[in-house]
Amino acid sequence: MSELAEKECVACREGVAPLKGEALADLQKQLGNGWQVINSHHLEKEFTFKNFREALAFTNKVGELAELQGHHPDIGLSWGCVNVTIWTHKIDGLTESDFVLAAKVDRLK
Repeated sequence: MSELAEKECVACREGVAPLKGEALADLQKQLGNGWQVINSHHLEKEFTFKNFREALAFTNKVGELAELQGHHPDIGLSWGCVNVTIWTHKIDGLTESDFVLAAKVDRLK
């Protein structure tokens, strides 16, 4: 995971093929830490907290990170829980930058 977290998100351009097969499996293995690849399309992870305030603080940290990286996940906030979903909207699938962002999000908790 640490190698991924050290990289920067790179803007994707249309026409790039989403990750599939072995390339996708390799990045999933590197990332680990509870992230799930859903339908070879997006990454999901649920983070739990002691209360709403901690969950909200984490949500704000993820938002700041997203702005810095220029890569924006879907974030669901509820009492003691934050769900993060990541994929590259431009190509409607996963790129290495999605895994980079996920690794960086893990470092925030």
